Amino acid sequence: MEDSAPQPNPSAAGAAHAADRPVYVIGGGPGGLAAAYALRARGVRAVVVERSDRVGASWRRHYDRLRLHTTRRGSALPGLPMPRRFGRWPARDDVVRYLEKYAEHHELEIVTGVEVSRVERTPDGTGWLLHASGGRELTGAAVVVATGHNHTPSLPDWPGRDTFTGELVHASAYRDGTPYAGRDVLVVGVGNTGAEIAVDLVESGAGRVRLAVRTVPHIVRRSTAGWPAQYSGILVRRLPVGLVDRAGRALARVSVPDLSERGLPRPDTGLYTRVREGAIPVQDVGLIDAVRTGKVEVVAAVEGFEDGEVVLADGARVRPDAVIAATGYVRALEGLVGHLGVLDARGRPTAHGPRTPAAAPGLYFTGFTNPISGSLRELSRDAERIAKAVHRRLGRG
Repeated sequence: MEDSAPQPNPSAAGAAHAADRPVYVIGGGPGGLAAAYALRARGVRAVVVERSDRVGASWRRHYDRLRLHTTRRGSALPGLPMPRRFGRWPARDDVVRYLEKYAEHHELEIVTGVEVSRVERTPDGTGWLLHASGGRELTGAAVVVATGHNHTPSLPDWPGRDTFTGELVHASAYRDGTPYAGRDVLVVGVGNTGAEIAVDLVESGAGRVRLAVRTVPHIVRRSTAGWPAQYSGILVRRLPVGLVDRAGRALARVSVPDLSERGLPRPDTGLYTRVREGAIPVQDVGLIDAVRTGKVEVVAAVEGFEDGEVVLADGARVRPDAVIAATGYVRALEGLVGHLGVLDARGRPTAHGPRTPAAAPGLYFTGFTNPISGSLRELSRDAERIAKAVHRRLGRG
């Protein structure tokens, strides 16, 4: 690994042919590391630029109890299996260790502590110019943007938020439930993160745990009779949406109890319809039992704050000691590539994987989807496809 960025000669950079330049990979998470390996395996020099001082920075920030919802075998990156000792569902720390080992094992060229702020075409139009911290300008033949789906925490600008006298934090700051023992806590958001934090709070002795829900989620068992939900996701991902929706409803009726009386009725839209809209099912790691037994109380969505209370969508008011907002992340790509016309109205790349936007040939994106078949698995597949596309574009042997 390197600890400082290469300093190309600005006058020579514009004249250098694209074939003499490396491919820059922005982001040292799983997607970036996998892409760098796949490129190198095809004889293409790849340089990973990571703003943190270590690879896998986003994984290091996850809460302590996190385990993958995808299997060890189905989560390994290309060129290196995950060790058997990780068990079937690797823990957060195991994933971090794996990413470190992955970079070391493949001897990837990684520049840490450097943040890329803007990407644009080189003046001669043959490559890409990356503006990075410290005044660096890096010139590449192609660019792979792998800054991640969960880049920047998103905290809603609720009315009266600044007047709340209790503790208000984004879920990205949550590590474990120890500081909340005996306290009244409201978790906002019922994605996988919010669901797991709510369960963790219960198990850590929180005095009261409420879960604010705006849209009722689909809940699936992580494994049914030894069959991982990921395997089902892989099998159905190319089937017609309506067919998968019907199968999902049938499975839910036999595997998930009706929690309507506890505030979680069955969703009125199909599971795969939701997935196509960007909402992955909640994989159960204790939420069903916690809601069924009343240990986690489901309440309406948060509308705002007033007089030290949280105002809910149904008009109710609650006064928790702490609010943990599991309200997701934004990709924050606007400053980096927004000027290139490669993002849609929601800030998502218009092209993904081996495809590049028509207006930006040689600019690739990976890790900005939330696939039902498992993000690490799809990052690995994307890496191979991107490497093949780059190799073909650059004509390298």
